[in-house]
Amino acid sequence: MLHGPPLCLALPALCSSSSIPFLPVPPFQVIPDWKEQEWDTEKPESYAGIFHFRFWRFGEWVDVVIDDRLPTVDNQLVYCHSNDSNEFWSAMVEKAYAKVYGCYEGLDGGNTADALVDFTGGVSEPVDLLEGQMATDEVARNQLFERVLKVHNRDGLISCSIRATTIEDMEARLDCGLVKGHAYAVTDVRKVRLGHGLLAFFKSEKLQMIRMRNPWGEKEWSGPWSDSSEEWNKVSKSEREKLGVTVQDDGEFWMTFDDFCQYFTDIILCRLINTSYLSIHKTWEEEKVEDEVLICLQQKEKRATPKEGKGENLAIGFDIHRVELNRKYRMHSAQQKVAGSIYINSRCVFLRKDLKEGRYVIIPTTFDPRQQGDFLLRVFTDVPSDCKELTLDDPPQTCWTGMCGYPQLVTQVHVMNAEGLQGQDATGALDPYVIITCEGERVRSPVHKDTRCPNFDIKGLFYRKKPKEGIHIEIYNKNMIVDTFLGQVILFSDPNERQEQHTLHLRDKGSRQENDLPGTLTVRLITATALTNI
Repeated sequence: MLHGPPLCLALPALCSSSSIPFLPVPPFQVIPDWKEQEWDTEKPESYAGIFHFRFWRFGEWVDVVIDDRLPTVDNQLVYCHSNDSNEFWSAMVEKAYAKVYGCYEGLDGGNTADALVDFTGGVSEPVDLLEGQMATDEVARNQLFERVLKVHNRDGLISCSIRATTIEDMEARLDCGLVKGHAYAVTDVRKVRLGHGLLAFFKSEKLQMIRMRNPWGEKEWSGPWSDSSEEWNKVSKSEREKLGVTVQDDGEFWMTFDDFCQYFTDIILCRLINTSYLSIHKTWEEEKVEDEVLICLQQKEKRATPKEGKGENLAIGFDIHRVELNRKYRMHSAQQKVAGSIYINSRCVFLRKDLKEGRYVIIPTTFDPRQQGDFLLRVFTDVPSDCKELTLDDPPQTCWTGMCGYPQLVTQVHVMNAEGLQGQDATGALDPYVIITCEGERVRSPVHKDTRCPNFDIKGLFYRKKPKEGIHIEIYNKNMIVDTFLGQVILFSDPNERQEQHTLHLRDKGSRQENDLPGTLTVRLITATALTNI
């Protein structure tokens, strides 16, 4: 298992210019106080020969201090370097990052997705283009393009590569100019308008395109839409200028997204997470879950912790269960599993899933039993959410327990569906919802649009001090001013029956409750005397 409860997400200058262009996140995150660290010709005595950097490690930005000695051969930098001989920020960042992993060798064979997280604090989603059949499945390819475009427009980092299957394949250049085993940086994603003049504007024909850069700064794609190809004649001059099309071997080039999916095998989408309450544009809400949800489970990496040696990562993953709308305590029996990640011995396991409105429990585990490790679970949604740890197994006993009593039973109420509800207008249309009430606690479902046979599929969990009191389930129609009562059922659950399913006719309220109303409701009840049985 994993520790923690389940979750209910001598250098003359550092830079030769006044900008740090390597990340689309605030540079002070990775290079704090970088202006103060820059070489000052007017105050040479202030130079101390040390530099500070920061990397996002397991939930926090960690400070790393290095000196100014860099590895060289024949007075040339061995590893990362700039074309400008007086610019050293890239080599210094690389040295600081190598220190995180113990040495430069520790960076060999590293994972690009993990590195993007370390430099941004974002969430990386690896996408296997071969497994997703993106080259042949047009629908899946179009959906992927919209995701890639969304990440790019929100200032995310995107990397792509062509998988090398053998050692001989590494750095092998294909006939089209692409190189295997390279981590290409995606620098732009656009829908490019084809044609010239007003005709192009009204025709509105657009091509899905993506721009990349070879880390070597040379050797480009030579196929359609390469720098000097005739396809660019289909695009107006103003559109070409807007795209920044240049005819030079600078390593940067455009491709159609169709061609991209034909040649590339992997793409990594690193979303930058902005959860600041003071921000004008929040990209994601951190932490009831709705719409698209990003879940990232991360374990503490052993190869970056010298005291723990170079042990292998644990095989980790997680399951997502849809539970009762009012669940406050830990889950003790299997619920409705709606999704789950793969289990892999990677530092991070990622899942992107569309979930309908409701409450969910995420359970992170190791693949093999009885293994332990520290983990970080991050959840992000497009809309406000209410994430919290489930730390208690059942309701706690307090100083008020003796006076107010303690629950004797626990009952799970699963309202499944209704049939034949009475229409409220000439068309018979309804927008029904259901309310479950037990000992003063209420659970309300979302509104189901335009149906007389709603599939409610909602659950409520009730810890009951008065077992003889009935459980009320009422159905209403949502209206502009006053909602309309459609009927109710009252249930009594016997703990001797582990699971009961009822299909009942709806009744009226008050003294008329014996009168049947149109429609039936199907409900399943589970009751237990042990509060940790559900």
